Amino acid sequence: MALENAGHTLQPTALVHEAWLELVGEGDRTWKNRAHFFGAAADAMRRILVHHARHKSRLKRGGGQVRVTLENLELPGPTPDEDVLRINDALEKLEQEDPEQARIVVLKFFGGLTNEEAAEHLGVSERTVYRQWVCAKARLGRFMQMLD
Repeated sequence: MALENAGHTLQPTALVHEAWLELVGEGDRTWKNRAHFFGAAADAMRRILVHHARHKSRLKRGGGQVRVTLENLELPGPTPDEDVLRINDALEKLEQEDPEQARIVVLKFFGGLTNEEAAEHLGVSERTVYRQWVCAKARLGRFMQMLD
């Protein structure tokens, strides 16, 4: 989001507010624990970011595509709209093959959860999350290369 124009409508605060509205708008939601809440928030933020990126992409229709590497995927941070769409497309392919790995990517990349928090949310060991994360990054890289 740091690469966006100063007056653009999806500031970090707006993203959090939109995610909150989406979470509470679904009715009477109760979360089991903090990790469960952050998992639901990660899903909401993913949907909002992808929707926003698709909307902007429709306006541009095919601007210069840039190859994306997964080296910086470990840290959740500012991601250009085109990268969000490419990552989402690769993530959808990963969800078809291995839903558990895809869930870890959503929790870590979109939700910003640590391995420990993701492990608590999923009910697995921290080591399992780490192994799945490493494998998921490699598979996402392969899927993104196929999208080129």
